[in-house]
Amino acid sequence: MTMPHHHGATPATMPWTGRLGALRGAIGAGLAIALTGLVTHLAVGADPAVPWLVASMGASAVLAFVLPASPLAQPWPVIGSHVMAAAIGLTCHMLPLAPWLGAGLAVFAAIAAMSLLRCLHPPAGGTAVLLALATPAVAAQGWHFLIMPLGLNVVLLTLLALVYNRLTGHAYPHRPPKAVMLPALAGSYTLDDLDTVLEGWDEVLSIDRDELDALFRAVESRVAARS
Repeated sequence: MTMPHHHGATPATMPWTGRLGALRGAIGAGLAIALTGLVTHLAVGADPAVPWLVASMGASAVLAFVLPASPLAQPWPVIGSHVMAAAIGLTCHMLPLAPWLGAGLAVFAAIAAMSLLRCLHPPAGGTAVLLALATPAVAAQGWHFLIMPLGLNVVLLTLLALVYNRLTGHAYPHRPPKAVMLPALAGSYTLDDLDTVLEGWDEVLSIDRDELDALFRAVESRVAARS
């Protein structure tokens, strides 16, 4: 009887269990959000008007625990994006703008800043909106919000992602496997070939160029071994 083959490397074909399964990531994300919320709540205090868990942490947990190899899920994007987006959102909140305009400006500026600083992380767009539309309690905290609760939230979440992913067999921060350079093969490509294809692909792929290279070299190795 042929066992089903799971292509666990893509979200669309991710199995439910196992090292690459969705259950592993779901458990880790749930535990991390609970612990992050608990620690931050204890640090912030019992004032119900002061938020202790930023909602966009839930979206960050999906990336950091379910897709830890994604360039969007690495520590610098997680931490840098949220802090920067919060600062931008709070700045937009302070400007004399209509709320809808301030929110749009905050998202625009956050994406531009994340792209320039190579820390693109989609959940931070939510942080920018949250601060641009800050409640009176959040606005009263001002820049302190970037440290508490936001700063503590992102640092705790990232540390928990590092520990949990490594305990469950995933390198985090992720490093692409070293590409195996084979002797000249018929049809083998060079890095210039890969760069040229990427330039003409007309899409931004959620995978590092070095990761692509390592993947393609591994396929070439398998083909060569079969020949």
